[in-house]
Amino acid sequence: MNTNIDSSNSLQTLIVIGNGMVGHHCVEQLIAGGALQHYQLHVFGEEQMRAYDRVHLSEYFTGRDAESLALSDAALYQTPGVTLHLGTQVLEIDRAGHKVVTATGSVHYDKLVLATGSYPFVPPIEGAHGDSRLVYRTLEDLDAIRTAATNAIRGVVVGGGLLGLEAANALKSLGLEAHVVEFAPRLMPVQLDEQGGIALKDRIEQLGVGVHLSRGTQSITAGEEYRYRMNFGNDEFLETDLIVFSAGIRAQDALARQCGLEIGPRGGVSIDGQCLSSDPDIYAIGECAAWNGSIFGLVAPGYQMARAVATTLCGGDAEPFMGADMSTKLKLLGVDVGSIGDAHGHTPGSRSYQFIDQTTASYRRLVVDASGKHVIGAVLVGDNSYYDTLLQYMQNAIALPAEPASLILPSSSGAPTLGPASLPETATICSCHNVTKGAICSAIDGGCTDLGVLKSETKACTGCGGCAALLKTVFEHELIARGVSVDKSLCEHFAYTRQELYALVRVEGVLTFEELLAKHGRGHTGCDICKPTVGSILASCWNQPIMDASLVPLQDTNDTFMANMQKNGTYSVVPRIAGGEITADKLIAIGVVAKKYDLYTKITGGQRIDLFGAQLHQLPDIWSELIEAGFETGHAYGKSTRTVKSCVGSTWCRYGVQDSVQMALTIEDRYKGLRSPHKLKFAVSGCTRECAEAQSKDVGVIATEKGWNLYISGNGGMRPRHAELFATDLDDDTLIRYIDRFLMFYIRTADKLQRTSVWRESLEGGLDYLKDVIINDSLGLGAELEAQMQLVVDRYECEWANTLKSPEKLKRFRTFVNDKRADPDIHFVEERGQRRPATAAELKLIPVVEEAL
Repeated sequence: MNTNIDSSNSLQTLIVIGNGMVGHHCVEQLIAGGALQHYQLHVFGEEQMRAYDRVHLSEYFTGRDAESLALSDAALYQTPGVTLHLGTQVLEIDRAGHKVVTATGSVHYDKLVLATGSYPFVPPIEGAHGDSRLVYRTLEDLDAIRTAATNAIRGVVVGGGLLGLEAANALKSLGLEAHVVEFAPRLMPVQLDEQGGIALKDRIEQLGVGVHLSRGTQSITAGEEYRYRMNFGNDEFLETDLIVFSAGIRAQDALARQCGLEIGPRGGVSIDGQCLSSDPDIYAIGECAAWNGSIFGLVAPGYQMARAVATTLCGGDAEPFMGADMSTKLKLLGVDVGSIGDAHGHTPGSRSYQFIDQTTASYRRLVVDASGKHVIGAVLVGDNSYYDTLLQYMQNAIALPAEPASLILPSSSGAPTLGPASLPETATICSCHNVTKGAICSAIDGGCTDLGVLKSETKACTGCGGCAALLKTVFEHELIARGVSVDKSLCEHFAYTRQELYALVRVEGVLTFEELLAKHGRGHTGCDICKPTVGSILASCWNQPIMDASLVPLQDTNDTFMANMQKNGTYSVVPRIAGGEITADKLIAIGVVAKKYDLYTKITGGQRIDLFGAQLHQLPDIWSELIEAGFETGHAYGKSTRTVKSCVGSTWCRYGVQDSVQMALTIEDRYKGLRSPHKLKFAVSGCTRECAEAQSKDVGVIATEKGWNLYISGNGGMRPRHAELFATDLDDDTLIRYIDRFLMFYIRTADKLQRTSVWRESLEGGLDYLKDVIINDSLGLGAELEAQMQLVVDRYECEWANTLKSPEKLKRFRTFVNDKRADPDIHFVEERGQRRPATAAELKLIPVVEEAL
């Protein structure tokens, strides 16, 4: 950064201090609003990373890297007229001289926006330092937590609020035994009432997280069994290896105090409705700002302030900031939690309706005004499918039905819904970006008929993403209302959804693509959408070998060759290692194959050994040797059952209460080869320490002293989702029966390439409805689903074993039709004792050898 930068041209200088989510949104709005016609824009951020998504910060522990969390491409801050100063702390503001001062110099400003956010509050506790004084706020904080967790067994979070429970989830994802210590008598005391806190505590304890309420840490000393001891009152204590503080936030207002701005009674820069501070040239937005004495700790109010300031600075008439609705919908440790409006019922004359289900630790409270005609608040624990409806009732003062309790009571049709036609134009659909129903209608009237384009144009659903279902419903309803057909056809060849095609195949006993196309389709060939979809449906229904002549044309590249194609044109070989259990002889056999064919070997998170670098013509020979050694295909190439991960369970582990390995073997043997709309992953843990990470799987099983707890619809993919507790203390037979029904119902009703997590979230009626179908057999499908699963199980045959018996099928495995030679364009280099694909730069160094075929 240049020292003593001054504005020497006609443009004024605008500075934004803070490059968090709110500061970044302000920059976006300024650029979009034409501010660069009037200002040179300087943005200062203390962190080395440009603005990133703090709402989904916990995903950093489940596979997302820092760059994927970035809120924009780097190109935004390379816009002419914009200068981004990362890793640069502003030390002071000189209001008299109109400049900000950093360690490397000063920058003049004409207008200044403070977006410094907040910092985590750490109580002054004796002994809190190092790994006993971690916080959960930035990427650097998460890196510190990850480092501290390397040799740790137990971790404790101080604070049972929103961020505290997120931090506890992070500790669990790192494999630690997690505990939460909260000073208040309930979790999330700001958002939840007493009963809601009880329900949330029950749910979180069922997930294996220790909850310690009404505990104040007085000191931290050396522990005996663990590294630290947290000392509470009455001689109580808790030992742990690391401590993360998430005991609330404080406005980052040090700069404002230094330069003499007016401060709110509880901290924060005091602002008016235009977000203007006591200095007419300085604005404040987000968590560092105090409007009417209140600080708003959610993203949506911060964005609202950012838009107001940007509009003002661009010369427009901004709608004044007059406070914000603090309603919020969350998923904490996989548990749905919702809080709307006056959740505690503090409004004089208010009345409440409550629903409590202690068997599932579910709780719902509806708060209505004194007239009994309008919703003013709600609490939800366990099922947020009620949230959108209740929020719209409150925000738009929609008159309550004759029986208000019906809005929170379970019914056969699931959670009540408020039709999009009932919503006024002013109804807020996306609170993060303040997108109303009217804005959606305006976009449609302007010619928008694609949901993806709508999101791009309006920014709806690009914040926290919680409005996705409501946005889609409103969008499609408005299209239909304008006479625009919403085409749900699979493709140009089939005017049906995947679910409808599945029903046709099952009911009519269709066995081939050609038969289905002739009866219910158009055209003669099909396409890349309908062929693999129908191929998957046929496999799910009848489980015929996918390499049969009539089925081969339906497969994509990986299924066609029963191996995953890699970036250099080679393939991976993945033998099934059921439950992660393998004998020494089989380990040796894999080693012999890997060495013979010079394959790169990698132990995966699914407890298998993957072999990379096989060329097409080598696949039959490799599989011949593996099958002779007792292996089967692991189906890593298919949308099918992949792995069943397990810990060692009660056989070896001193904490194990059930034989998790045997159950994993039973499950994998039963469902191997099962084809589905998307890949399926399972796990079985022998106790609540959860070493197999069952709660991040499509089907997770955790042992209890009484049997098995069943979790469903989790995944660790691009949009990680914790599985939900479905049933408890099941015996072996009941567990398998429920899994049979669940998987077949998913296969029967899911859309193409839809994971169990997304499918479950789209189910009308939510988890309660699914329990009713699977456990209570409310649709009378139980026996049918079990029979359909048994047919698939009975027809299982290793696809590679089947192929090796057929000379005709083996003809496919040649790089050249008339030659058995290897592909001369595939090259490898050595690295860390194994070979890997050569990079583009390395390929330039490899001599070209021309050979005639």
